[in-house]
Amino acid sequence: MSLRLASVAAAALLGTGLRASAAIIGTCTIMVQQPGTIIANPTISTLASTQAGGSAASVSVTTNSLLCTILNLLDCYGLSAPAPASFLSAPSGGDANVSFSSTYTVDGVTRAGGIVTRLPNGTKTVTVDLAATKSTGIFPAGAYQAEVTVRCE
Repeated sequence: MSLRLASVAAAALLGTGLRASAAIIGTCTIMVQQPGTIIANPTISTLASTQAGGSAASVSVTTNSLLCTILNLLDCYGLSAPAPASFLSAPSGGDANVSFSSTYTVDGVTRAGGIVTRLPNGTKTVTVDLAATKSTGIFPAGAYQAEVTVRCE
């Protein structure tokens, strides 16, 4: 079972008013450092990276905005890591009655995946955890793969 991370990099653009002309004034780059691993709990009703033997995924987020530097702003970009709606792959019946939740940790603070954290310019290491829980029954044996998209906007 594995947890993959997809990254979304955002760039802020400032239009000059001229046709087909823009200046890039900021970037946010996300690099996957390590994929995570989800493991079943003893009752096989939850697959999570926080279970014994599981591991969180890790990404490096680097933000750089000229506008933020000029204005000395401390909250230029919004970071989030919302949970997926389904597995990328699962055995037959593995996706039935499943809910997903994600959390991410930046600067020692853990937040729900859908909550936005404001980031200043610089580089941050972010860890991401994922849990999939069956409301009824257990997860069938087989390989599972899910993907959390880390967003920087």
